[in-house]
Amino acid sequence: MSVPPDTSSTAPSVDNTAQAARRRWLYGAVAGAAALGGAGLAWWRLQPHAQQEGAEAALWGMEFDTPAGGAPLVMKALQGQPVLLNFWATWCPPCVDELPMLNTFYRENAPKGWQVVGLAIDQPSAVRKFLGRLPLDFPVGLAGMGGTELGRSLGNLTGGLPFTVVLGQGGNVLHRKMGQVTAQDLQQWARLR
Repeated sequence: MSVPPDTSSTAPSVDNTAQAARRRWLYGAVAGAAALGGAGLAWWRLQPHAQQEGAEAALWGMEFDTPAGGAPLVMKALQGQPVLLNFWATWCPPCVDELPMLNTFYRENAPKGWQVVGLAIDQPSAVRKFLGRLPLDFPVGLAGMGGTELGRSLGNLTGGLPFTVVLGQGGNVLHRKMGQVTAQDLQQWARLR
């Protein structure tokens, strides 16, 4: 009489081991593809995109109220000079972090013809309160939600902050940056005209 083989063994069969290995490989491949997709999306979101036709001309025709009131900030008055245009808000930590550096850039480069303009995408009362604690030497315009639309027209499709645009003496966009400005950025931009 023959005894049937013992199938209650705890050792996995070759088929189960191969299936488990395929599942691990498939999960790894899916996770890798998801990570690459997420990294690609993040990279895309942080890149300035094509600006709308006529965005530069529209910018030079704009005027913004100022936190102190009085005369508005007239962009046309700055045309013909290199301009660093920074979109920021009081509730944006990287914006707040870069403002002292932008102020230093302004003080050092204003004698060379540079202008720096901060466009606050924020409530006027919040901007006034903030500037009471951290005064800036460069002009600040109260852009409100219209500033978000202006940023989009200049290539900031996501409306993220901070967003910086460098305009040359001819009024054209020379450079755009999503995210916080670095000292290296400012050094490179100071050479642009």
